[in-house]
Amino acid sequence: MRKEFTPKLFSLLKQGISKETLTKDILSGLIVGIVALPLAIAFAIASGVSPEKGILTAIIAGIIISTFGGSRVQIGGPTGAFIVIVYGIVQQYGTDGLTIATFMAGFIIIGFGLARLGNLLKYIPYSLIVGFTSGIALIIFSTQINDFFGLHIEKVPADFIDKWMVYFSNFDRINWYAIAIAIATIFITLYFQKLVKKVPGSIVAILLSTLAVVLFDIPVDTIESNFGTIPNKLGLPHVPEVNFETIKALIQPAFAIAILGSIESLLSAVVSDAMIGGKHRTNMELVAQGAANIMSSLFGGIPATGAIARTATNVKNGGRTPIAGIVHAIVLLAIMLLFVPYAKLIPMPCLAGILMVVAYHMSEWKQFKSILKGNRMDVIILLTTFFLTVIFDLVIAIEIGIVLSSFMFMKRMSESVKIKGFSSEIGNDEDLFDEEMLDIPKGVILYEINGPLFFGAARQFQETITNTHFQPKVIIIRMRYVPLIDATGYQSIKEIIKTYKARKIKVIISGVGKDLRKDFEKNEVFLCIESELVVEDIHTAIKKAKENL
Repeated sequence: MRKEFTPKLFSLLKQGISKETLTKDILSGLIVGIVALPLAIAFAIASGVSPEKGILTAIIAGIIISTFGGSRVQIGGPTGAFIVIVYGIVQQYGTDGLTIATFMAGFIIIGFGLARLGNLLKYIPYSLIVGFTSGIALIIFSTQINDFFGLHIEKVPADFIDKWMVYFSNFDRINWYAIAIAIATIFITLYFQKLVKKVPGSIVAILLSTLAVVLFDIPVDTIESNFGTIPNKLGLPHVPEVNFETIKALIQPAFAIAILGSIESLLSAVVSDAMIGGKHRTNMELVAQGAANIMSSLFGGIPATGAIARTATNVKNGGRTPIAGIVHAIVLLAIMLLFVPYAKLIPMPCLAGILMVVAYHMSEWKQFKSILKGNRMDVIILLTTFFLTVIFDLVIAIEIGIVLSSFMFMKRMSESVKIKGFSSEIGNDEDLFDEEMLDIPKGVILYEINGPLFFGAARQFQETITNTHFQPKVIIIRMRYVPLIDATGYQSIKEIIKTYKARKIKVIISGVGKDLRKDFEKNEVFLCIESELVVEDIHTAIKKAKENL
């Protein structure tokens, strides 16, 4: 437990970090910090908040996640996944509502970590993750149409369908300069690093487009024309007024932020583990993510999580310890203090182009296409989550997606439970017991259950055994391959015993070891059946059956 909740940085400092590793980390942190700047600004603007809030989040969350996290190379900050949730909260509750929701989400994530729920979050179905991730990508794409085409629509509706209706009614106002800048940004962002690997294409695109707009006075929207000057200071922590009604209204989006942030952070950590051959500390990572969101919200920031793209950039540039993540945050702080006032000149079509590239990478269209060819249940989860995210709301999509996945899982688990029967009169299923040479006398029927006897399978178990057409004198229920019995399963066992007792048929239960016998006692099974008829092995059960014939 002690190691599980020890930050990775502390362990690495104790082991010692070589000068060569430290140098690589510093260089990688410098590059990732530069890469993170345009993304932090773009994510903030797309989320409906001012640009500096994205930079603040990347600085504060970046330092906390790297210092106290459970991963060697995780880079924390704002990500595209939160755009939909943040935009919705800001539209409905304002920036104070966003601060409260993010603050609450931080404590929820810490709770996940302390309760060791990190490993459970890894089991959320991939089809669900691809569904809402692809949905978010489509929404990000749609939010950038206004700036991409230079339509200069002052108030764009939040609803997906309404948004596109407004776009189509304003396409006669297309600004071709904006389109040229956006398309150039996309090509530079995608392909520049093939020429110069160490220089991020997004930074080159921002520099070139900003210089072009300033020098040639190109008529396109800029950050300054839309948001004014960007502050270059951190400011003091601020706690908005909170009451019970606000908490009640924001608990749902807070849980959505917590679940989405936890999933993305752990996915990023797993991906980076595969890249460096490491192993992160899942629950410590969640605790750090929670603390990062709490501190980010106090300084007016937005939700933060582990950023897969920036973490991968860190690994590719030689980062191998959390020092790289700390350096990345310090670089962003230096840029904010010295150069951010100039960021107001960045053209909005350039940021739209960068976010279009982000949306493309988030879309996971290859995986989406692959899942569509697979299992019908996975297709249902994928499409349901995708369309709910796009048409309605990400919070609803996650909730319904998890519920739907749970039902699908229960159905699969219940189908995996196999019940095989044998008697001298009706023969046996698939020669299941031939190799054991069991001497089962006439008048006895043996049922073997293979699989967990939980609420999803209990009804099938009960119906199969009670609906036999053969009228035996003794029934043996063999449970050697039953790894789990829940309350519903125990209730079914008791009902089966009572049903056959009323028909003057003895029930003997086999395969019950010491631990399972204790559970039988706790669940009051022995109130329905004599304890000597619950035995450990099949041979004892057959002997008891012969005695009761």
